[in-house]
Amino acid sequence: MSSETVRTRRTGPGTQRSGRVSLVATVSDDLRRRILEGRLNIGDRLPSEAELTRQYSVSRTVVREAIATLRYENLVEARQGAGVFVRNNQPANAAPFSQLDYARISSIIEILELRAAVEMEAAALAATRRSPAQEEAIAECYEDINTLIGAGEPTHDADMAFHLAIADATNNPRFREFLALLGLDAIPRAMLRPGADIRTPKEYLLKIQDEHRQIADAISLRDEQAARDAMRTHLIGSQQRYRARLRSGSASERNT
Repeated sequence: MSSETVRTRRTGPGTQRSGRVSLVATVSDDLRRRILEGRLNIGDRLPSEAELTRQYSVSRTVVREAIATLRYENLVEARQGAGVFVRNNQPANAAPFSQLDYARISSIIEILELRAAVEMEAAALAATRRSPAQEEAIAECYEDINTLIGAGEPTHDADMAFHLAIADATNNPRFREFLALLGLDAIPRAMLRPGADIRTPKEYLLKIQDEHRQIADAISLRDEQAARDAMRTHLIGSQQRYRARLRSGSASERNT
């Protein structure tokens, strides 16, 4: 990806790109616990974004993503010009798509088909609507994946963050809500039984990352059709790979 197309991010204490996804989980988990335990009551205002940034020693991006997680769980709500307030202090009911059969490749294919129908249009909209900051967020997520591949660490969390950044760039919050409902199950190689081996061959990850690059480039260049086509190639290609496994009966080998 060219330097003109993708801009990387300056990092500081607590904001290493390879750990941003886990930092989001840390912040959202702590705030959720404070709400559910009654330390923050319904109607209470959460600390400001700047205060949370200082409190947790994380970036504003991490704080925003953590708050977004709580919003989609219906625990907090944003009020224009006033801040973010506790809306509910009860855990959300089990989300749709939460009862997938992890042992079946057919479940993966079903999710990929659904994602393709939605995310192709999301990529096209992102290409026409994205702001410079949203373009940068997509680039940061792309580089997160590169960092993890280089370190030999799992990439499924960062992969999900990349797709969420594209959803955000549509400037239509329903796209993020859709992916949030799917959760990590949107990433096929994360749909494994607890304790399963989730290591993925580096060559496969590099191929997927090249597909990510083409999506990010098209969005950066505001090429609506190219973005749609690149997302289609990415998700339809994944479907084809899993259909091939289904035909060969190699469900037990599913680790990518």
